[in-house]
Amino acid sequence: MTKFLIDEDMPRATARILRSRGHEVLDVRDCGLRGKSDEEVYRYALQEQAIIITGDFGFGNLLRRPLGTHPGIVIAHFPNKVSANEMNRRLDTALKGR
Repeated sequence: MTKFLIDEDMPRATARILRSRGHEVLDVRDCGLRGKSDEEVYRYALQEQAIIITGDFGFGNLLRRPLGTHPGIVIAHFPNKVSANEMNRRLDTALKGR
């Protein structure tokens, strides 16, 4: 089972969809990390061995977070006009098999 950490810029419904697929899901809003820095969220994800799902491009800095040094980071960036339902549908499709 894969463990995910949902960043605060993602819809809460994302956690429900991932849980329905049998994954363990944490949400920064429920972990005392609301408003915390990317670095604090990143350290928590490392501690929990969780893949971060975020819309924040700051997590994509490979110099600060090289591949192979963390469980994973998914940057889900969608145009503002995309609904939360559509975003979650696309994420669900992209993460099938995880």
